[in-house]
Amino acid sequence: MDDRLQLLLDSFWPIVWGGITGTIPLALISFGIGIVMALVVALMRLSKNRVLSGIARAYVSIIRGTPLLVQLFVIFYGLPTIGWVIDPWPSAVIAFSLNVGGYAAEVIRAAILSVPKGQWEAGYTIGMSSTQTLRRIILPQAARVAVPPLSNTFISLVKDTSLASVILVTELFRVAQNIAAFSSEFLLVYMEAGLVYWLICLVLSSGQGRLEKRLDRYVAH
Repeated sequence: MDDRLQLLLDSFWPIVWGGITGTIPLALISFGIGIVMALVVALMRLSKNRVLSGIARAYVSIIRGTPLLVQLFVIFYGLPTIGWVIDPWPSAVIAFSLNVGGYAAEVIRAAILSVPKGQWEAGYTIGMSSTQTLRRIILPQAARVAVPPLSNTFISLVKDTSLASVILVTELFRVAQNIAAFSSEFLLVYMEAGLVYWLICLVLSSGQGRLEKRLDRYVAH
């Protein structure tokens, strides 16, 4: 068997395993934390309190206006200069969570604003407080609108986790880097890593499509 073909076969499972044990957990944890942050920031943006709204607006502007790689470097390489040393994995989670929070906040804010104001009035009419109306009436409807763009955010995050390799986090692309360095077949191994990312995204996109079809019947057009 050709040496290159053998290399592809031998390296395929380690690269996939790097995705299963590194890339996917990193993406899931960061996305989960990021969504919670995004909800808080979105509500701050919608707040009538100018201070809260201003803080949220500044956060979103900074996150959306700076590269993710720079944010990652600031946390992992920058903070130690002022005495805050954070290990690679937590640094990656913090950076990705902050990034997701900044982008997803705008998605959630737009979704909340898409719910007719009459829904708020309906909640007040039956004696609900603002918090109860938001939690029981507004957010469930907003969630159905927000799911498609948030799904795209998650798929993008899965690919963005490859940046964690620059701070030595062991994930899919880091495994590929190690194999490429050992074999000197950089083009071949990196293309294989790209193939694995593509397959993962195909699976996620398929799941996204099914979820959107399931939710579509509940969303007013």
